[in-house]
Amino acid sequence: MEETPTSKYYSRLSVTFMFLVSLTLAFFAYAFLILGNQKPKYSLAKESIMVREADHLKIVNVSRLWYYQSNLIVPRSENKVLQTPWLAPIVWDGTFQIKILNQQFWLQNVSIGLVVFATGDYVAFLKVFLQTAEMYFMEGHRVKYYIFTDQPASMPVLKPYKGRQMVILEAQGSADPLNTYIYRMEVISYFSQQRFAKEVDYLVCAHVNLIFCNSVGVEILSLLFGTLHPLFFGLPRKLLAYERQPQSQAYIAEDEGDFYYSGAFFGGKVLEVYRLTKFCYQAMRMDQANHIRVMQHGESYLNKYFLHNKPTKILSPEYMWDKKLLNRHSFQEVLVNWEMLVRVRKYPWTDASQDFQKDFRQGQ
Repeated sequence: MEETPTSKYYSRLSVTFMFLVSLTLAFFAYAFLILGNQKPKYSLAKESIMVREADHLKIVNVSRLWYYQSNLIVPRSENKVLQTPWLAPIVWDGTFQIKILNQQFWLQNVSIGLVVFATGDYVAFLKVFLQTAEMYFMEGHRVKYYIFTDQPASMPVLKPYKGRQMVILEAQGSADPLNTYIYRMEVISYFSQQRFAKEVDYLVCAHVNLIFCNSVGVEILSLLFGTLHPLFFGLPRKLLAYERQPQSQAYIAEDEGDFYYSGAFFGGKVLEVYRLTKFCYQAMRMDQANHIRVMQHGESYLNKYFLHNKPTKILSPEYMWDKKLLNRHSFQEVLVNWEMLVRVRKYPWTDASQDFQKDFRQGQ
């Protein structure tokens, strides 16, 4: 019987299909027999390499650090809030171990800038500010003092410790407190972007009429930190010194607000300080253009910023203390034996730096 063209086509197709199947099976059989007999090789780390040096990376030598283990189940007797509702820590004495923190920040090799303005009569405060900062501020860490002054020739002669540097920058003075605060925020925001960000990791802004009385170290450092004002500590919202003029850029309603922060001591990462001071400067200028004067030039705008940009760490009133406030009922409720560690203290006005020197020596 003669095959038709159609039957010939199907026969060739079947042969081709069987050939491809056989070839595939042969390939998998070869792979199973040949590769199955090979044993995997494991690359073991040689003891001579360890972690001492890998290419350009070198090991960081860390000294042994001893400290008490943190105990999570011991109840605290003090009636102090240690954390905000947005989970930012509130730093009180005894809530941190500075040895651990120092070790961590040393590993990061951080540098801290301390910004202070000393213009006009306030130059008289500068010497003791720097002397006490050398004793108590960021001990053992790299520090740059950025001193803005309109009287460079009146700068006190003071040689900073190793790892510290003083940078003198010219500034303008003004008899008007509002212009002084506007200028200060403008300068800090400008230099944060143009210079500070290239030279330091953190920035601390302080008033020149402060005196460091105890250690103020890396426990304060965070993305953005503020300091609780002792005068308004524990008071309800309606009694806080927020700006109440609705037309002001610093306006905070009576049913808003968390805490009242001091304008004399704040800081954080340089970029965050730039954002804060830029907002304050622009808001101040806007109010000034609209002929609006707030009650607290140095704090109203700062508190408005912190209302919407929550600090990532808050310093207790110990960091801005006035011993005269100890008789306040609100403090008596939270202080053990009415005692609180004074870390930073704001001095009342005096006419000459000699008075500071005398008071400072008597307080030691």
